[in-house]
Amino acid sequence: MTHASTVPASAVGGPGDRDHARPARGGRLPVPALAALGLFVAARVCGGLVLSVVSRSPVRGPLLLLGHSWDSVWYVRIAERGYGLDQHSAGAIHNDLAFFPLYPALIRALTLLTPLHGITSALLVSWTAAAVAAVGIHTLGARLYGPAVGAVLVALWGLLPHSVVLSMAYTEPLMTAFAAWSLYAAVTRRWLWAGALATLAGLSRPNGFAVAAAVLAAAAQEVWRARGRGVSPRLWTGAALAPVGWCGYVLWVGHRRGDPLGGYFTIQRLWGSRFDFGRGSLQFAKHMARHDTRLVYVIAMLIVAAGTLLFGLLLADRAPLPLAVYSGLLLVVALGGSGFFESKPRFLLPAYPLLIPVARALVRTARARPWHATVVASALAGLSFVYGAYLLVLARSPL
Repeated sequence: MTHASTVPASAVGGPGDRDHARPARGGRLPVPALAALGLFVAARVCGGLVLSVVSRSPVRGPLLLLGHSWDSVWYVRIAERGYGLDQHSAGAIHNDLAFFPLYPALIRALTLLTPLHGITSALLVSWTAAAVAAVGIHTLGARLYGPAVGAVLVALWGLLPHSVVLSMAYTEPLMTAFAAWSLYAAVTRRWLWAGALATLAGLSRPNGFAVAAAVLAAAAQEVWRARGRGVSPRLWTGAALAPVGWCGYVLWVGHRRGDPLGGYFTIQRLWGSRFDFGRGSLQFAKHMARHDTRLVYVIAMLIVAAGTLLFGLLLADRAPLPLAVYSGLLLVVALGGSGFFESKPRFLLPAYPLLIPVARALVRTARARPWHATVVASALAGLSFVYGAYLLVLARSPL
């Protein structure tokens, strides 16, 4: 059941009063959240069916493509054997310490507790995390903008061009799950939960620090409003917890490499990945303008450009501060990082708040012109399913 109510702007750090869903009693999901989860699952199942049709290979079927491609090979290996691999390739040194530890740790735990092997365990962790993320995205979207926007927001997230990654043995679903619920906790002032979940997000991916930054921004905003008076100790504890996961792993890798502050970033540079304020991306875009290039690069550039535009719309919509900080930092990482240009859309997958302006517009369109909204949704679904299969089967490009 849902309940229309109002949320004071001070409670969410954003625009006026919003409709939101009443939490379900007895720990059960409310009907709108279940419907949103159903939409997401249906989208990913349809994408998997298209992949099955396209990948008619006796050697690499759809499950192997989803569970043992590119970075997922590294995660499964870390889960099975631990850290300690240096791989020399094309003049670069690829060290597995570049991969954050929480996802392989969960895979390892599942293989120890069940008869499942590494690839199956990796997929099960990712699929479960994606479902948890979908419910979290809906819960936050419904609280701020109403259940309809929350449901459309989840559907859009599941139909992005690179949403095939949400079905793969990758870390984006895991980070998004922790991010969605951490931001919800920050918006609703559950500071201990916000900080603890931000710590887990920071252990999931290199760009997981954006969750901690969002929680710290929300806490700072709360302190500013209170002028330092009557601030709950839970806020200080949650704020202190938020960066522990990301900072702890980076410092641990640095200590292991003999350079506490710079060791992790040296490993990233050896992979060809560094933050150069967008110079490398700009040079690559200029190269694309002068020469014919592959489809994956063109789509990547279009998605990053669309993300930049959507961030402007999110700010114009006066989104709550933690959502703006979180999305903005993920966008900065995608824009300012060099190397792996084709992976930039994947780096933006956790930035689901960027889809809020589109979700709100689609809900308005659906109420006024249902046929138009249906056409848009069908086009997005077709692009997502076909392009996802193309990325895994035909593109032969790192994700």
